[in-house]
Amino acid sequence: MCLTGLDYFSTLGYQPAIAALAAGLIAPLATLLLVAITLFGALPVYRRVARESPTGAGSIAMLSKLLPRWGGKLAVLALLGFAATDFMITMTLSAADATAHAIENPFAPDFLQGQQVVITLALLAGLGIVFLRGFTEAIRIATVLVGGFLLINAIVLVVALAHIVQTPLKVGDWWTALTTQHGDPWMIIAIALIVFPKLALGLSGFETGVAVMPQIRGGQGDPEASLRARVRGAHRLLTTSALIMSAFLVTSSIATVVLIPQEEFQPGGKANGRALAYLAHQFLGDGFGTVYDVITIAILWFAGASAMAGLLNLVPRYLPHYGMAPRWARAIRPLVIVFTCVAFLITIIFQASVDDQGGAYATGVLVLMTSAAVAVTLSARGKRERGKTIGFGIVTLVFLYTTIANIIERPDGIKIAACFILGILVVSFVSRVVRSIELRATTVQLDPLVESWVQEAVSSGRPIQLIAHDPKHARPERYAEKFTHAQAAHRFIAEDAWFIEVTIGDSSDFEDEIYVVGDERYGHRVLSLRGSSVPNSLASVLIDLRDRTGQAPHIYFRWTEGNPASNFARFLLFGEGEIAPMTREVLRIAVPDVTQRPWVHVG
Repeated sequence: MCLTGLDYFSTLGYQPAIAALAAGLIAPLATLLLVAITLFGALPVYRRVARESPTGAGSIAMLSKLLPRWGGKLAVLALLGFAATDFMITMTLSAADATAHAIENPFAPDFLQGQQVVITLALLAGLGIVFLRGFTEAIRIATVLVGGFLLINAIVLVVALAHIVQTPLKVGDWWTALTTQHGDPWMIIAIALIVFPKLALGLSGFETGVAVMPQIRGGQGDPEASLRARVRGAHRLLTTSALIMSAFLVTSSIATVVLIPQEEFQPGGKANGRALAYLAHQFLGDGFGTVYDVITIAILWFAGASAMAGLLNLVPRYLPHYGMAPRWARAIRPLVIVFTCVAFLITIIFQASVDDQGGAYATGVLVLMTSAAVAVTLSARGKRERGKTIGFGIVTLVFLYTTIANIIERPDGIKIAACFILGILVVSFVSRVVRSIELRATTVQLDPLVESWVQEAVSSGRPIQLIAHDPKHARPERYAEKFTHAQAAHRFIAEDAWFIEVTIGDSSDFEDEIYVVGDERYGHRVLSLRGSSVPNSLASVLIDLRDRTGQAPHIYFRWTEGNPASNFARFLLFGEGEIAPMTREVLRIAVPDVTQRPWVHVG
């Protein structure tokens, strides 16, 4: 829970100030609405996500399964763009708010004033160094930090609420100002419904909550029982976190709006980005306030660590597997350097402003939560759970409204997310083109019949000869025609040649586990397999047969008719197209030694 809390609970460092600045006097009522959505919307959605994705892949993995082929891949890429927005802005916003707490402390040296950008960059650099060295030890510190942070916030809020009880006129003044400014209570409720999307930062921890599921110990016994125990643990984690955060959100909103003058929330004010720290200094003295600042700075810095861990979990899980990132993207250290450089750029663009980054953060959080709501709604619909489908559908509409309202109010968020999505799409497309001629098979297995044929070939000392054939043309006469053509075109004695057929599965996949099945068909031996790309699958099988027999096999093709450019596009998108030359190219890259390379004949 504390690992999740690095992201979730740390928002108390800036959420009350952002809420007061965005919603003004209505912030407590809008916060109550936010808490209701948290407990009756987000929590049920993510409990379902935890049950259906117990490995920590989250709602993105659910959608990728529900939306197969290229549609699913493009949806995943778009969601990764919003996830990158969420996690990157978590890093930069948290570091910027840590800087604000440091600079606003009364004991801070004068030379720190005006150095927000420099200090924030230094904090981000330190975060990058932690990950370059390894993050295992830092995780253990999370429990101490989160526990201390929640304790010190509880002390500040108890003192602040006690002060409100002792001075009830402050509540009366707040209510009078609220009703005078906004009219009758129904109008206040209507405005609260409108402004509550601005408080969406208080929903930030749920995606992280399911991402840490692999860290939850399962029970003893079989794997299914262990997974069920892990899901129960995740449900307890999500529920406990939501209840704790809801209590802090409501009490902090009331305390800050009632006790802090509205002008102090404005840019340059003493409570801007640090409302609870303001109360700590005001009611408990600068000594206690400094302790509060130190703990808050530490947890905000480690909140960036939680976000970095989320990015390092998501990117290697999807992009390299899709062929949409270089192979080095599976390694942690290069990714840490890339993410740190991007965080530097965002900090410089926004000049380390907490308020200016709030919109982008909320956009990333809300889009991910909306996608999670869509995923569980589709899941419930697929399982014919009518009541749950309606309930999750209502939650989806609420999150959709909140997301759209936030984008309209603060369009910077969608602009930043669009930049991330565009960057991911460009990198993904270029990488997919560059890596299209790689061997994609993770394994090649032969069924017993094919293994017996291979042993025959080894015993006879003859190389294996294969005739490439389209499985869509499975009539007896087509095999006879293809066999006759191979003899005429290549002038070889083909009595012992075998046919090989590749059926395209999901062409948007990049990596395959190939299983070759043998069959006696119309007097011919036929090898059948399934893959995402014909040339890459054929090349993988040819290399496997070479390794098993010790001799380079031969494969025979017809030339492909049609425009080479359109055929290459078909190869990239659908795994077909220019099969013969692309098979040879994959082999050329995979086997640089020409004497060891399987033979490719085209006629």
